[in-house]
Amino acid sequence: MQLRKIKEQIYWLGAIDWDRRLFDSLIPLPDGTTYNAYLIKGSEKTVLLDTVDPPMTDELMAQLEGVDKIDFIVSHHAEQDHSGSIPRVLERFPKAKVVVTPKAKGMLIDLLKINENTFVTVEDGETMSLGDKTLKFIHTPWVHWPETMVTYLEEDRILFSCDFYGSHIASTDLFVIDQGRVYEAAKRYFAEIMMPFRNVITKNIEKLKEYDIRIIAPSHGQIYDQPAWIMDAYRDWVMGAPHNSVVLPFVSMHGNTRKLVDYLASGLVKHGIRVELFNLALTDIGKLAMALVDAATIVVGAPTVLAGPHPLAAYATLLANALRPKAQFLSIIGSYGWGGKTVETLAGMIPNLKVEVLAPVLCKGAPSEADFEALDKLAGAIAEKHKSNNFK
Repeated sequence: MQLRKIKEQIYWLGAIDWDRRLFDSLIPLPDGTTYNAYLIKGSEKTVLLDTVDPPMTDELMAQLEGVDKIDFIVSHHAEQDHSGSIPRVLERFPKAKVVVTPKAKGMLIDLLKINENTFVTVEDGETMSLGDKTLKFIHTPWVHWPETMVTYLEEDRILFSCDFYGSHIASTDLFVIDQGRVYEAAKRYFAEIMMPFRNVITKNIEKLKEYDIRIIAPSHGQIYDQPAWIMDAYRDWVMGAPHNSVVLPFVSMHGNTRKLVDYLASGLVKHGIRVELFNLALTDIGKLAMALVDAATIVVGAPTVLAGPHPLAAYATLLANALRPKAQFLSIIGSYGWGGKTVETLAGMIPNLKVEVLAPVLCKGAPSEADFEALDKLAGAIAEKHKSNNFK
């Protein structure tokens, strides 16, 4: 792929990773991804914003063959899918300085062994002139590491947002063409990467309100030339109230927990509540993470294995605890053979969730009429909680 013009003297370069299906050995990538870098040629100085994941370094270097000089390399984020090719770029342009936040400097020295004298650190709000273009550096900690920042190109009103507003999609589209597809990918990206840091991201969103942003150029996915909709989506995901929905991740060994799950789901629907079921033996964990963004209530369906919860149910519970969604209520349903501590174990796995735990329903063996009546009460309790909180 060649350099692609965004605006006069502003270019996309980077790599499209069509084949990648897993990020950090954890996050599913059903549509691959891109590693976006950007080149800005000012009248006096030239700057490269970010690089690419190390396996794609040769592609980036080929794109830079016709570039005479790079004065600065802006590293928004130390993670290697953004920074990993900086050493190779410095070999090609040894006079270039690496522009980072103070926290990023130490991290890049640790990760990439870059010489300390190569760095220029910038404070929050500091500007840099390229001649006829001005960069403003805005610190955005915990989007999604502590050292992150974004860059605002004042004259062209472009926000180079790094992971902020990104999406994992491998596509030759330079700008967003299919908004529906990008919305889903961006929500998955937010759920898996950004959601644990909602409280800090709120402050970063507020910080960006003062800027006239006409284009958002993220480090993954396509460029937003009509950015209002993705900024509105982030405000809802981060600051909006939970929706009138229940997420129900479950696993069933012999069908009994599944009977409880299906009965509860039907009861919740009768109360006008949206329900999303996730069979943990089959599900894309990223889809579960996306559903957690909006849900008001989480109900875990877990059979008992060797006196504790099924490992897949435990994994889903640990995931929810790590992602810290804005759900306000949680319960547990399931079946057991002779006894155990499924409820106690799962309840101990959610210290990060500020939820009210509703009465669990566990049955011995196959569910009885009394168990179904308990599920009716649980559905009613969830409906009342949603109604009293005016969840829509």
